[in-house]
Amino acid sequence: MSESSSGVNTSSESFPKSHSHYSELSDTHTPFSVELTPDSGIVATPLPSSRFRFVSWHWLEEHDVRGDQLACPRVREGPAEDELSVNSEDIFLRGGRRKRREDEGQKWEERLQENWENCAVLNLSYQDLGDPYQLENFIRILRRLIRVERLQLVDNALRDLSSVRLPRCKILNLHRNNLTSIRKLPKVPEIQHLCLSENSISSLCELSLLRSTPLRSLTLKHNPCQFLEDYRSRVFSCLPKLQVLDGIPKLQEDSVPLSSPEASRFCTIL
Repeated sequence: MSESSSGVNTSSESFPKSHSHYSELSDTHTPFSVELTPDSGIVATPLPSSRFRFVSWHWLEEHDVRGDQLACPRVREGPAEDELSVNSEDIFLRGGRRKRREDEGQKWEERLQENWENCAVLNLSYQDLGDPYQLENFIRILRRLIRVERLQLVDNALRDLSSVRLPRCKILNLHRNNLTSIRKLPKVPEIQHLCLSENSISSLCELSLLRSTPLRSLTLKHNPCQFLEDYRSRVFSCLPKLQVLDGIPKLQEDSVPLSSPEASRFCTIL
């Protein structure tokens, strides 16, 4: 299992209070109720594991903790030492083929113990994916989340998740990443609440890709597209079933046809 600095989650029904909490959709609230800060407008309090961030990491050879029991797992698995120091030809000359098979068998057992397939609620925020190997392992974990319903991926510098499918995900928080297009999102056919604030999305044209989903609330704050003319009307035009945009319920003026002279009377105040 990938090493983690988090404790075992005693309740799999909610995220840690220090990050965010879920509430039923009302006229003025969305599931992304978080503490505000003057600079970014999001999450001020640290994760529960922050006090351990300067502690040495240790590999636990034997344990019975599964991935779906962790509140905030961290992706810290790196390549094996022989992958870093010895090329493939040397491994073969030293009889490394048998060792490689043994390592693959051990890794397969660890993958099974991770048990990501049974996660329903997961927080994978603030991962510091500075190495390509970590990012590859992170995407591998996301692809295994076939039953996750609530997923937090805040501040991970993610650029492209189009190869990931989250068939049961209803709540997805991608605040503060590097996404430039709706096409870069994972496939989320059951999504109801989606947060994309503080990314780099400049076009609204691809919002139609979400039209077939049951999306009820969408957050696009602090994206270039927020400064487009008739921003709110265009979003609601692309997504007729949408109820809340950027934390504000659908207003009467949001339903004004873009071709109507009335549309020019409204502006977005940021």
